[in-house]
Amino acid sequence: MRKLASVQRVWKVEPIEGADKIELAHVLGWQCVVNKGQFQPMDTGVYFEIDSFLPVTPRFEFMRATSYKKSDIMGEGFKLRTMRFHGEISQGLLLPLSQFPEIPADTAIGTDVTELLGIRKWEIEERATTGGTVIGNLPHDIPHTDETRVQEMPDLIQAFAGLEYYISTKMDGSSHSIGIDEDGFHVTGHNFEYKDDGTSSFYELVKARGYREKVENFAKEHNLTTFTIQGEFCAPGIQRNRLRLSRPEWYVFTIRENGKRVGLKRMLEICDSLGMDHVPIEEVGMDLPSKYPTVEALLIRADGDYPKGGKKEGIVVRPTEPIFSPLISASLSMKIVSNKYLLKNEE
Repeated sequence: MRKLASVQRVWKVEPIEGADKIELAHVLGWQCVVNKGQFQPMDTGVYFEIDSFLPVTPRFEFMRATSYKKSDIMGEGFKLRTMRFHGEISQGLLLPLSQFPEIPADTAIGTDVTELLGIRKWEIEERATTGGTVIGNLPHDIPHTDETRVQEMPDLIQAFAGLEYYISTKMDGSSHSIGIDEDGFHVTGHNFEYKDDGTSSFYELVKARGYREKVENFAKEHNLTTFTIQGEFCAPGIQRNRLRLSRPEWYVFTIRENGKRVGLKRMLEICDSLGMDHVPIEEVGMDLPSKYPTVEALLIRADGDYPKGGKKEGIVVRPTEPIFSPLISASLSMKIVSNKYLLKNEE
């Protein structure tokens, strides 16, 4: 689970040109604008990642003018987003540990304090409108599709040393999946399984394209007890339709056969066999750290536009053949969200 709030160490502090009251503090692979003199290198603090939704309490009231949000889904709070101060990008919020008496001063670096501080992940309303009638949680073979951001764990870059890797385009939509197991056929969103009752636009796409029959036949032909296909559902009305589509589309990014994620070649073969679109593959190479050794290099690589001109959300990097990473206790993978996209599109 993503650590929205955690105890972290500041490893560098830099001045901001032309700014007398603020400076840059670096935490993990992120940089935050902080009050001048608030932190010194090696100090500890509480770091809140972007997309965090902070509760309305006195200690966060200073954020009201820039970050206050209210929605029927989330209620009231303060949403953290990418911002720019004096030309410098600030991502997240860093506050001194002393401002949080409920956190012991000797708390270990990296400790997750998300639940302790009542922090939630901001969920945009569009995701609530693309699903349909909920009939349950995700089936056992359809995992959540959240990728680790490289800024959260810069050490992931070195985990690609010596490996063949591929970079795919991060499509800007809503995560939806289909799958088959011993309980039958499933259609899901990011968090829940949906009912076929005419209320799910994704389910309607699945039916219109005959995906159920294709998946069931493929599983039978290949003696698969579980078969899962996960992708990004993009359409007018979802995430502002930044791909500028005229009709709904679904772009596959993960396939699992009998519970195991397949490699790039196998994924492309299956998509071709089933007549499904996949996320664009931008690059295949060897030894990622030799070409993109830093977070900054990958952020530059993530910039760009979609074919019809909308600002690209970013990229995803994976080995061409799945490999388990102890750093994230899952198959090695990471996403890099473009700062230009965040500055242009975040609200």
